[in-house]
Amino acid sequence: FFSSTMASRYQYETIGENRTSGVAKVALVGALMAAVGVASYGMGHAHGSSAATQQLYTAVRPAVSGMTATQMGAPVYRQSAMTMGASVGQAPAMYGQEELTFAAPSSFAAEGPNTLAYSFLALGGLASAAAFFLFNKKSQSVAMAATGGEKEGFEMQRDGIKKAADDTVLTPRFYTTDFEECARLFSPEFNPDMNMKELEAIRDEFVKDYNQNHFVRNDNFKAASAWVQGDSRKIFIEFLERSCTAEFSGFLLYKELGRRLKDINPVVADIFTLMSRDEARHAGFLNKTMSDFDLALDLGFLTKHREYTFFKPKFIFYATYLSEKIGYWRYITIYRHLQRNPDKQFSPLFQYFENWCQDENRHGDFFSAVLKTQPQMLQGWDTKLWCRFFCHSVYITMYLNDHQRTAFYEQCGLNTTEFNQHVIRETNKTTARIFPTVPDVESPTYFIKMDKLVVLNNKLNSGELNEVAKAATVAQMAGIMLDLFWEKPLEVGSLDYAGSDAGSDAGSELSYV
Repeated sequence: FFSSTMASRYQYETIGENRTSGVAKVALVGALMAAVGVASYGMGHAHGSSAATQQLYTAVRPAVSGMTATQMGAPVYRQSAMTMGASVGQAPAMYGQEELTFAAPSSFAAEGPNTLAYSFLALGGLASAAAFFLFNKKSQSVAMAATGGEKEGFEMQRDGIKKAADDTVLTPRFYTTDFEECARLFSPEFNPDMNMKELEAIRDEFVKDYNQNHFVRNDNFKAASAWVQGDSRKIFIEFLERSCTAEFSGFLLYKELGRRLKDINPVVADIFTLMSRDEARHAGFLNKTMSDFDLALDLGFLTKHREYTFFKPKFIFYATYLSEKIGYWRYITIYRHLQRNPDKQFSPLFQYFENWCQDENRHGDFFSAVLKTQPQMLQGWDTKLWCRFFCHSVYITMYLNDHQRTAFYEQCGLNTTEFNQHVIRETNKTTARIFPTVPDVESPTYFIKMDKLVVLNNKLNSGELNEVAKAATVAQMAGIMLDLFWEKPLEVGSLDYAGSDAGSDAGSELSYV
């Protein structure tokens, strides 16, 4: 009872969770088991003749006829005497004689209280032990995360496992959404507009699993990790971590969507599950490459301890479509450049990017099909604002992130600015096929403003600013971002509003082109 209670208390105070955790629940079960055991022991011996107690033990164990006090054993007498406040020497007299025969079924066997009590006490002890095991395991994980030391400038969680980078505005995030709303959106009953033939064709394409045998490592990986040194080494590891975290984030979200939609729309559920397969494969491949540097991520630990960002389903669709498509253009651009410049290919990882990016492209195509099944997500003034917002968010995040790590792209022989502008232009062209509006990235001032953001962001991260100067810099960056947002966008999209007046879509009919 004590161990169960303390396990629950320490788990709550040490881990600091604001809800009853699994450890606390196991501890509570142990405490209840132990309490029932103690109570049943006392009740059984103090009130063995009562009808209620007889019924209790009759239900648990049938009465045993012919059992004698001697057969019960001396320990039973001693415990019974102590329970009722008598001395050990008085025990035989309390039963009238030493060799007392119990009648059945009017009274229960004297071993009944012991059997039940010891059973509950044993179960309580096992639950307590389980609680302490789980508690210690979780506490050790937390402690390791805090005391793992450093290696190559990275904080370590434990030997061979680096602590994940802290969450910032620019780091990849884990996402969750309203799964009940997703169920409604993909329900054929509530959404008859879904083109199931197209979705089935997409599902069949994923089932083929073109990259099943693509992600097979060779000996060059470990060798490459040995000669990548200096700033390039650190920045390459950061690139691997950001990519791995982003892929693993997709795996978690897609896997959960596949599970939740299984009974609502099996075809869509299968697609999400198959996409989670791809994302898990990518994340595992990247994490294995990180392990070549003895700096892998504990993805299981991240799953439980990383903060999740909630987005409504339509925002999830916008964001994931953009992330998949921009991922495609990043991977294919790097791959094609290194094919032309093999002397710059410092890691065998890049040789896998051509087939890899096709997974990203197929994922993006699926979300394009999803958006077409939800016309309300592709029309209206508010939708246009949200589409512009997500485009700017994704473009600015990539632009600032990559310009913080120009050494990596220079190692590949790429100009960071030219690379980013090419990726943004191509992604914007692709997105224009489905989004109703996109930023005008060909505007003469667009990338001038983006470059100003880079200068201010580098200044912000220089460590040379005081708090007042930091606040002023952030305010300048916010002003430029708002200026970018309110630049005149391009009216595009794959929806043709038949019969509508120019500039107005009120009362129009949707048709796909």
